[in-house]
Amino acid sequence: MRQIKTKAIVLTRTSYQEADRILTLLTPDQGKIRGLARGVRKERSKLAAGIELFSESEISYIVGRGELMTLTSTRLIKHYDHIVSDMDRTMLGYEFLKRINRITEEGAEAEYFELLLSSLKALDQLDFEIGLLELWFNAQLLKLGGHQPNLTTDSTGNKLSDKSAYMLDVEDMVFSLQPEGFYNANHIKLLRLVFTTKEPSPLTKLQNIDPVLSASQNLVSSMLRQHVRI
Repeated sequence: MRQIKTKAIVLTRTSYQEADRILTLLTPDQGKIRGLARGVRKERSKLAAGIELFSESEISYIVGRGELMTLTSTRLIKHYDHIVSDMDRTMLGYEFLKRINRITEEGAEAEYFELLLSSLKALDQLDFEIGLLELWFNAQLLKLGGHQPNLTTDSTGNKLSDKSAYMLDVEDMVFSLQPEGFYNANHIKLLRLVFTTKEPSPLTKLQNIDPVLSASQNLVSSMLRQHVRI
């Protein structure tokens, strides 16, 4: 039997039989896998510390004949414990895990692992505004799925203006010039940042974004529901 060693983030944990757990794990080089952690619910299990939620771990597992891998060892690299110290951060953390699990298949690209890891690191920072982090996370999910709005030109091909108002066609993901439009240059600038910034940390430098954050969140969430179905 072949043994594989890799990094992993636990997406789901399900109790199985008396002391086991079935895990769904996201890895940077093996995609998304499902594994069996035998005896992990026993008090002195050597596997338990390495399969905590909101953690980055190193795991080893054996590839068997069935669809479930068997974990042979785990080592905790980093547990992002500040996430569970705040209810809002905990709930958003669960949402990150849930959305990644829904959107990824077995052969998930490494970019999804990097996105989730970066998001957990940022969520662990208690001074990071979680609404802005969720906006960035959703924008990156859209981008990885090949769905990115046109943030350069409008529906007629003209360059987006700093002095105009727009509405967005969620299906075509293009802005159209509307005198009574809801979106302006400030919304578009924020959207450009969350779609182009590969890591969330630069977003902590933003100031005075409250007037446009909520509308931008709703817009990106609408695009996510339309194009990614989550």
